[in-house]
This record gives sequence, C-alpha cells and structure tokens, in this order.
Amino acid sequence: MDQTKRPLLIPPEFGTYAEKHGVFDMYKRLLEQLIINKPSDPLAFLVDQLKRENDDVPQVIILGPPASGKKTMSKLVSNKLRTAHLTPENLVAEAEVDMKLKVQDMQKRKLPVPTDMWIKIISERLKLLDCVKKGWVMEGFPQTREQSLALQAVGISPKHCVVLEAPDTVLIERAQGRRVDPKTGDIYHTTFDWPPQPEIQGRLEEGSGYSEEEMVDSLVEYHRHIDDIVACYGKVIKVINADQPKADVFSQVYSYLCSQPRSNAPHTPRIVLLGPTGSGKGVQASLLANKYNIVNASCGSLIKQAIADETKAGQAAKAYIEKGMMVPDNTVLSVLSERLSQLDCVSRGWVLHGYPRTREQAEAMTKDGFVPNRVFFLDVPNDSVLERLTRRATDPITGDRYHMLYNPPRTQEVIDRLETAPKDSENQVKQRLAQYNAYVEELSDFYTDAQHVNADQDPHTVFECIESRIVNPLPKKFLS
Repeated sequence: MDQTKRPLLIPPEFGTYAEKHGVFDMYKRLLEQLIINKPSDPLAFLVDQLKRENDDVPQVIILGPPASGKKTMSKLVSNKLRTAHLTPENLVAEAEVDMKLKVQDMQKRKLPVPTDMWIKIISERLKLLDCVKKGWVMEGFPQTREQSLALQAVGISPKHCVVLEAPDTVLIERAQGRRVDPKTGDIYHTTFDWPPQPEIQGRLEEGSGYSEEEMVDSLVEYHRHIDDIVACYGKVIKVINADQPKADVFSQVYSYLCSQPRSNAPHTPRIVLLGPTGSGKGVQASLLANKYNIVNASCGSLIKQAIADETKAGQAAKAYIEKGMMVPDNTVLSVLSERLSQLDCVSRGWVLHGYPRTREQAEAMTKDGFVPNRVFFLDVPNDSVLERLTRRATDPITGDRYHMLYNPPRTQEVIDRLETAPKDSENQVKQRLAQYNAYVEELSDFYTDAQHVNADQDPHTVFECIESRIVNPLPKKFLS
C-alpha cells in the first residue's frame, strides 16, 4: 500500500479477512470477558482466552411451565447442537460430594436450596471441558429473578433464552397423560407421543409431581416468577407457543438459536444488489447509500465516469461502447476495483448494482478480494417489469418523467409530446430479461448466502425488508 499515490487504494483483503475470521468480534468478546471476570493478571487471562479453539459456542437456557415440553426440547436441542445438557437434577448429581449431599438433604426436607449454592454448582460445571468446548443447554433454571441476577453477577449469561408457553388448561390436561421412561428419562404421552416399541410401553411410569393439585400449585409458583425472569433476559429471549406438534416447536426453537444478536463489533457493509432490469436496484442502492452513508457504486456510472476522466480503462471501454459492443469483463473489473479500493469504500462500505451479471464475473470479483457480506436478489415477475418499463415516458420540454399507469400526465398536451426511450421498447426489455434469466441460477448457486426479496411492491416496503436483513447478522450454520 503506497500512501504517496492518490487516490489512496487499500487492498480489499483487509476487511474481508477481519470479517471472515471474526477479528472484531474476538476483540469484543475478549473485552467483555475481561470486564466480567476482572482477573488479577489481565494479560495472562487474555492469552488463556486466545488459546481456546472456539469461544463462540451455544449457550442456551430453555424455560417453561410444567408439562410444556422443556425437557424434550432441551434434549433435542443439545443433541442437535452437540452440547452439554444441564438440568437441576444432573447438576446436583455431578456436583462435588459435600455440596451434593447438602443439596440432596435440603431437597429431601423440602427446603429451598440457597441461590449461592446453585451458583457455585453451576459455575463449577460450566468450567468443565464439554461446556467450554461445545457449549451448553440449561433446562428449567433459573427459577427466580434472584437466581437470574446471581448468574449474571458471575458472568453466566445465555446467548439465547427460550420460554415455552401454553394455556394452563392445556398443560394440566397434558400432565394427565404424561409418562416417563425410567431407563432413559425420555418423556412420552398416552395420546400425542406413545412409543411404538412394546418393551418401552411396558416400563413407562406416571412420574411424580403431575397430579392435578400438584400441577396447579406448580403453575401458580411458575407464573409468580416468570415475568421477572423474562425481564432479566429481555434482549435474548424468545417466547414460543408450545401448544402445537413437537416438530413445529423444535423447528421454531432451532430457527431462533440459529439467529445471532446484533454485535457492537465494527461492521462495514459490502452489498450487492442483483435483479432483472426494472427491479429497482438503483432506487434501493440510493436509499441505502443515503441512510447509511455508504458508497453507491453503479457499474454503468463508473464506466461513464472513467470515460469522462479519460483513464486508461475508460479509453479502452469507450472503444467498445462506440461500436455498440459489450465492454470486456477485465476492463469493467479494472474500473470497479479502482473505485472499491478507495478509502471511502473500505472505511464506510459500498452497495454495488449492475455487476456481476454472470458467474464468471462474480468469481473474478471474489478472486480480486471484493467479497460482499450481503447479496440480495430483487425478484420481480416479467409481466411487472414490462409494465414498469414499457409504460414510462419523458417530457422532452420539461424533462419530467411519467408513468402512464402510476404517474400519468395531467393534460392531453403533455401526453401528446411524451417520448419513450428506445431501451424501453418491449423487444429491448424482453431481450434484457432473457439475458438476466440466462445467468440468474448460476449466480444464485455461487452466492450461497444470497437472500431473495419480493421487489414487486412499494419501494419503501422493499427497502425496509432489505434494511432488516442488513442490520441483523446472518443466521448461524451449526455443524450437524
């Protein structure tokens, strides 16, 4: 990088490397852990944190009233994510002998276990290798606001908290048919989830604590505390209706766990808008650039600017344009690379439209280091495109643009003098649509994280949809 040259060009690999390897998120996590743990030797603590192979592991709490299915969901989630499954029962069973005997004695005498004892048990359990390397799913804990705050005070805070919810009458009815396999601990139901294997059917037990009176008492106790617990985890909580089939509940739970909260780590938008002619790419790019102060990079405008500036690439492009030929990919990429490497693009980000149009162009762009972190396909039916483009016209006297359906002129005089651009003829539009449709599938295959947006609606509605997918991180992909 030669700082004597103007304009200063910054290699695009800087930002893409930092984002790919989570450098900024790593800094954020290290700082968070430093503040939470307050170690006496901060440098040694940070070195120890950096030695961990993966610090971004699942940390999930699943709560819900009795018979809501939290045990079933917790098992399914921990198996899917390959994490440790923590319950109040196995936390006590795996605690140190002295602590274990104290807690079991209190539970036999039906005395509440002090919060500080729970926190000590959980803290020690989370230090074990399986929780550190693979993450954890905690079922049914915390049960009070005091326990929630105590967990947070020692730096134990979930990345996702799921609350299963169902009407009390449904839960009481569920509890009547609930059966437990004493061998495996799996939960079944006489109506909704009866095991097909006769040997399992023969050993099922009703279990304790699920009579109608016990359920009413447990539900009253649950409702007394749940609102305060929810308030403690407001930013990471998701309430899911548990009164539906198990597969549907799990699907919603897993979708939420795949989502990622917004991060305070620096994020430089690198956006590519793809779509057929007339899909509104230029309008959306302008809206994004104005709101987020990023660079609006139109491939066509950049080539025109290069020709006007009489740059080497511009002169090469001019020769092809004058002959009505397509500008070669290497010339277009040269113009594009020079613009996207400038300081404002690297520091503020960019939104590109009009390029790439083929998979080869996308591959060349990626090879040069220009890797977008958001790609959107603006989907519009061909009929809507034809309606948008073939029915628009310009007043040659005033320069005003009209659309005969959405924004018609008010007088017949203006209508009589309107002119339609040659490129908006039906044949020209159909030709451009055919060119786009010929390559759209291979572009979609190349950009596997691309998102499709219905652009056949109001431009501001489309913008809100695109914006929501830019400001929120992409869903996480767990190894299955």
